[in-house]
Amino acid sequence: MKDNIKLTSLTKTSGCAAKIGPGVLDNVLKNLPKFEDSNLLVGFDKKDDALVYKVSEDKVVIQTVDFFPPMVDDPYTFGQIAAANALSDIYAMGGNPAIAMNLLCFPSCLDASIMHDILAGGYNKVQEAGAIIAGGHTIADPTPKYGLCVTGFANPNDIITNSGAKTGDVLVLTKPLGIGILNTAAKAELLSNEEIKQLTNTMIELNKYAKEAFASLKVNACTDITGFSLIGHGYEMASGSNKTIEIFSDKVPILPKALEYAKMGIIPEGMYNNQDYLKDSFKPLSNISQEIHDVLLDPQTSGGLLLSMPEKEAKEYLSRMECYTPWARIIGQVSDKKDYSIIIR
Repeated sequence: MKDNIKLTSLTKTSGCAAKIGPGVLDNVLKNLPKFEDSNLLVGFDKKDDALVYKVSEDKVVIQTVDFFPPMVDDPYTFGQIAAANALSDIYAMGGNPAIAMNLLCFPSCLDASIMHDILAGGYNKVQEAGAIIAGGHTIADPTPKYGLCVTGFANPNDIITNSGAKTGDVLVLTKPLGIGILNTAAKAELLSNEEIKQLTNTMIELNKYAKEAFASLKVNACTDITGFSLIGHGYEMASGSNKTIEIFSDKVPILPKALEYAKMGIIPEGMYNNQDYLKDSFKPLSNISQEIHDVLLDPQTSGGLLLSMPEKEAKEYLSRMECYTPWARIIGQVSDKKDYSIIIR
């Protein structure tokens, strides 16, 4: 039974594409009371990646939670991807993960060995991150879902939010786009083994190394690119910083075949949710193709970091990143606030 199981056959949506659309979420959250606490340095008011809570003059707690249904059929790989995705929020805030708790929804019809393999994949990535898993919670559910609640620590001076971008900064992206589109194609059994391998390797890669590479460098803003797409998370950075972000569409790294499948209309539902929410917030200044448009709005699972930093610092950062990945590159710049939060060139 274990050899024949296809986890993706038990899901309607997968990975970060399963997120509730940002428009719906905004409407719900704005009507909820806001908690006040002088030690809460970062909450959800600017849609940052994690909360930051001051516990002493030289230490803050960073906490996040993330889980989703599978986008791959192999249980161990699913666990790795879900863990890498959850850990990423801590890195995006400039911290280091320390403790994680499992969150697992699991169908009663599946063999317990599959549960073991999912958790083992998560353990593998948490161990690579230098953190520990100290417990968790499970629920019986027809649709499998897995993720982590992660707690990290940092010095308050090392915290990076998504709202500090400065005019003149350049934007660096550390992983290629197209993950959501290729996951959709994989579910339709259209990908070759080599394409699946490259896609999987992209998702299981920890953003730990992208974070370590900016040590001692000036990073004004940072976020990770997940379910709300490059444009969506770029919009959060731009609006939080009261700036406009300009994206150079011909510089954005894209996984092989993603544009081809996008042109065929193999698009995750989350792309349309992102498009509906963001349609009045971005403007293409050049005649970009529909498939480029779709990739820029594609929901990513365990995507890369988007950093806003001075150009000189960015060049040093890219030099450091050469030993980790061929994908990191400058994809845009930050300018004074204009009519649109995002401009695509």
